[in-house]
Amino acid sequence: MKNNNNLSAVSPAKLEEAPSKIMVLIFILEVSLIAALLVLWLSSESIRQSKNLWVLFFYSLLSNFLIALVPHEPVVLYFGKFYFPLKVAFITVAGTLIAEMINYSVFKFVTNLKLFYKMRYNKFTRKTVKLFNKAPFIALIVAGLTPVPFYPFRFLVVLAHYPLHKYILAVFLSRTPRYYLLALLGYSSKIPDYLLIALFIILILIANISLLRNVIKKRRGTEKNVL
Repeated sequence: MKNNNNLSAVSPAKLEEAPSKIMVLIFILEVSLIAALLVLWLSSESIRQSKNLWVLFFYSLLSNFLIALVPHEPVVLYFGKFYFPLKVAFITVAGTLIAEMINYSVFKFVTNLKLFYKMRYNKFTRKTVKLFNKAPFIALIVAGLTPVPFYPFRFLVVLAHYPLHKYILAVFLSRTPRYYLLALLGYSSKIPDYLLIALFIILILIANISLLRNVIKKRRGTEKNVL
């Protein structure tokens, strides 16, 4: 029986098709929405300090976009100090589910571009997709529930043609208990704000450590060339 989830099932000709105007418009609107939320969050101190659950909802959407520019854990812990853990968990997962639907759409648009043809069909990508397809739902549950970096799976589900509804279900089942436990910790321990800020900074540094290493290497290489 033919496996529709296999990467090799995709016709190379299909990848070379130019995206329609509607697809381009949707892509631009999705990215613009996230960019606007990020600018609003970074530019408004009153919003960052707000205890309004709408802030939690939109922040969870922002913090789960693509490679997650900002961490969600400190914010869930913060709101857990003021609201019941279950309410915090459901508000956060609602924003997360919308973010993941946007991620799926954005990655699908990007990976269908001719620019990414070689990347989709290189040996490493094909092996990774094949491994993921052995137990995709379980892999998503484990990645969503544990501290394992989740953003590679956002890319994998698109490459493997994993159905969106199954992906969203896996995200809901894995992220909801994760958010609940974080909110419960915040509710029971009342972690001081300065520690949450420190955690926020540490998580950003950890998430971008590879980027920092590359910047340092490039600077060293530039200095050597100058000398």
